[in-house]
Amino acid sequence: MTRADRQQVHEQLESELTVLWRRVRRLSIALARQVDAGIDVAAYGLLSALNDAGDVRAGDLADRFGLDKSTVSRQIAQMESLGFIERVPDPLDGRARLIRTTEVGRARVRQLRGARGEWFGSALQHWDAADVDQLVELLGRLNEALESRDP
Repeated sequence: MTRADRQQVHEQLESELTVLWRRVRRLSIALARQVDAGIDVAAYGLLSALNDAGDVRAGDLADRFGLDKSTVSRQIAQMESLGFIERVPDPLDGRARLIRTTEVGRARVRQLRGARGEWFGSALQHWDAADVDQLVELLGRLNEALESRDP
């Protein structure tokens, strides 16, 4: 395969991933509104990341998502007011605070992930299980390869 052919394939990959991202974003917005119409949809992405990462500083969360600290601060305040997260002392630095998901927050993440899983399961119901397994493996490898490739 020539370099031009590879470039074309990479551009097709980018196009397909863009379509997938838009569809999943639309789904995420709809599901977040069903769970709690009063919360900013982007806050659920942060909540999910917090749930996976464990206790983190707000600044580290902003860096991880490439967001302005004021944006993250606003979303953290909103999630805290809803009882999804709490601030706890940093055991390594008594002056700092860490953000931690509460049981209510973890339940929301489970609820949203379950709904997304059902949506994907419905969309892929006619696929062979081996194809779904291969897709999961390949997307995992793609995410791993992209992890160290900041733009």
